[in-house]
Amino acid sequence: MNRALREVLDWVIIIAVAFGASYGLRHWVVEPYRIQMSSMETTVFPNDLVMVDKLSYRFHEPRRGDVIIFWPPGVTTGDPYIKRLIGLPGETVEARDGRVLVDGNPLDEPYIHGYVMSDFGPTTVAQGQFFVMGDNRAVSLDSRSFGTIPLDSIVGRAMFAYWPLQHAVVLRALTVVAQ
Repeated sequence: MNRALREVLDWVIIIAVAFGASYGLRHWVVEPYRIQMSSMETTVFPNDLVMVDKLSYRFHEPRRGDVIIFWPPGVTTGDPYIKRLIGLPGETVEARDGRVLVDGNPLDEPYIHGYVMSDFGPTTVAQGQFFVMGDNRAVSLDSRSFGTIPLDSIVGRAMFAYWPLQHAVVLRALTVVAQ
């Protein structure tokens, strides 16, 4: 094989491997998502870009306070939702006097600004299910309306918002909840 042909083949292989690695990384490890809704303001805003970790829930269960990307019940097209994980399997979630309670204990939710929530529940979260809520509770379509979500509907954990730069934030750092 002549040298020019070998060099072209080498470049084709390099490009194919790069595209394959990029696809694998994006499909199984991390993926950017554009926020489409205002239900997580003031944590993230419409049109913000967030990086989603699609791998870690293969090694551990989702944790309370995680900001997750998921498909709501009955939805398989369009854009997935982004919400904060509030209730874990076996826990009871409710709101009384404007506070979210998990198993009777109030959550510390510093990411909520100025909204007094209506009472709801109690709702006991079934095994393999999770209770999610948006940080902008006044406009959020979440588990209060569509119920709990199964683990297999979760795409991944939003790690950080990175665009636009003035909205850049590490999302796990905003996870402060009562134990």
